[in-house]
Amino acid sequence: MHTSTPAEPAMSSRAIGQAFAALLLGMLMAQLDTTVVVAALPSVATGMAAGGAIAGVTAAYLLTVTVSTPVSGTLGDLLGRRTVFNAALAVFAAGSLACALAPSMPALVAARAVQGVGGGGLVVTAISALAQMFTREELIRRQGHLTGVFALSALAGPPLGGLLAAGPGWRWIFLVNLPLCAIAALLAQRGLPRGPKPRARASFDIRGALLITVVGGGVVALGAVGPLARDLPATAAVLAVTAAGTWLFIRVARRATAPLIPLSLFQDRAVARSVISTGLSGIALFGTFTFIPLAVQQGTGAGSGQTGVLLLALTGGQLAATTAFSVLARRFPGLPRWGRLALVMGIAGMTALACLPALHDLPRAGSVAVAIAGMALAGAALGLSMQAYTLIAQGRARPDQIGATMGTLTFARQLGGSFGTAAFGWVLLSAADPRGGVTVALATAAACLAAAFVVAPRTKDDPGVQT
Repeated sequence: MHTSTPAEPAMSSRAIGQAFAALLLGMLMAQLDTTVVVAALPSVATGMAAGGAIAGVTAAYLLTVTVSTPVSGTLGDLLGRRTVFNAALAVFAAGSLACALAPSMPALVAARAVQGVGGGGLVVTAISALAQMFTREELIRRQGHLTGVFALSALAGPPLGGLLAAGPGWRWIFLVNLPLCAIAALLAQRGLPRGPKPRARASFDIRGALLITVVGGGVVALGAVGPLARDLPATAAVLAVTAAGTWLFIRVARRATAPLIPLSLFQDRAVARSVISTGLSGIALFGTFTFIPLAVQQGTGAGSGQTGVLLLALTGGQLAATTAFSVLARRFPGLPRWGRLALVMGIAGMTALACLPALHDLPRAGSVAVAIAGMALAGAALGLSMQAYTLIAQGRARPDQIGATMGTLTFARQLGGSFGTAAFGWVLLSAADPRGGVTVALATAAACLAAAFVVAPRTKDDPGVQT
């Protein structure tokens, strides 16, 4: 078993605390910019007469966040977390400034792509640096802080975006990032792990990076660009290119001296099973975000406003589960059991939501109760599975592959979400009855979680030995 130890034991607790705050701030900015823009999109579309092109503002960010994640993780292994984190902050700030000053929609989309490169680097570098700075026991103790970051980005993003768009204007959504980036850079100057000795550094896998861009770009495009997913020849072409890119990427990884995603990291059963379970969970839990509101409306008859209120059950379930985990996992540290519990909750939640469209003739109180219970369980599964499998991978990763391991885990989750969005969208488009299509999509998500349960890490794969 590979266990992470603090990278610089001589570092003062104050410096480590400041570095921890910097990492949390970086993660918050990257995740907040996924949600804060959504509420402002109508204002952006009106101000730039964008029409349907407005979808590119979100798609560009999602694309580059996904693709840059494994690249930034590996660069962190080669150059050090401090170097890559500061570089990611600089890129994120430059992209934010370019977004705020964008004179046209193409310029805004391009700036969002740059911002996404920085955002992906901030998230994966933070997760990797935490694995170096703290033991698993300490990471479990600090999960409450990470939960707060996820909750704040999910809850505060849309309202904040709406307020800024209605007040000083949507460009301030991006301008507020600039002082936050400066604060994070100042906090990160001392406590973050440095890079390996120069002679220990290996060359960067450029071919692997290009191929991962092709693979990630193809899957994200299918999930984020609606017209593309609805065009069968175009979809087939993208899938063919993606499959070819995947095959070439594996060949390159087998031959490269320092591959972008080392195949050797899959020799650890706990890491391999965590990555696979995370990918399947991403398909089921992230890939269904677009379709859960449809199920709620079909089953309860709620309008848009009421549906928005009911959807708070997703965040509520996530908060409750992750808060309970941060408290109880110190007493019951068997992470594989927590991960499997999350998957069971997800199966139950998705099954309830799959049945919801058929409950439209029942008394509304009953269907609302099913909707709330299903979403709460799905939200709990999302938060708990992310924490459990991230902690397993952090503790099991080889010291020289922490960034590559965390980049691979995060990439699997993001790619799974995009693939799920595209696949479930096809299910809905091909269904003769919209209610039946939503039911089939959510039932398929439950089946994905059942498959994740089968391959999930067992206690023997990760006995949870503390350092």
